[in-house]
Amino acid sequence: MSKRVERQFQLRLMEESHLDQVAEIEKRIFSEPWSRKGFADSLRSPDTCYVAAVVSGRVAGYCGFLQSFDEADITNMAVDEPYRGIGVGKRMLEELMKRGKSRGVSRFTLEVRVSNEAAIRLYEKLGFFTVGVRKNFYSKPTEDGAIMWTEYSSAFEKNN
Repeated sequence: MSKRVERQFQLRLMEESHLDQVAEIEKRIFSEPWSRKGFADSLRSPDTCYVAAVVSGRVAGYCGFLQSFDEADITNMAVDEPYRGIGVGKRMLEELMKRGKSRGVSRFTLEVRVSNEAAIRLYEKLGFFTVGVRKNFYSKPTEDGAIMWTEYSSAFEKNN
């Protein structure tokens, strides 16, 4: 993937029209994918926010959260294989967190497979730190999930 593509992807709120592509990516990446209906139902909730990265009309990645008061659980994060390594994931999460802040979110949490070193490095770059482990949180294959947290602060904004 060229630097030209990196500059060309656009971040926008996920729309119903993105859901077929999101469901396709979900099936390719995850052993227990969310369904199209699951994403559609979640999109309709006032407590969620989803961001999509789009390149030439194709969804390159997506992420979203479920908000509860001033905290948000990042429930989904995926970048399609051809678009990895060019900053799509980082920029999506930055955008998602900014949108969360505008909605009153000050703390974010997520779970990630303990073996997913690339994702963990990305989350750490954005200020997340591991606070615990959920034993056997994932299946297919069974694996522990690292629980990560961060606080959205002015320090985040200065670094980005």
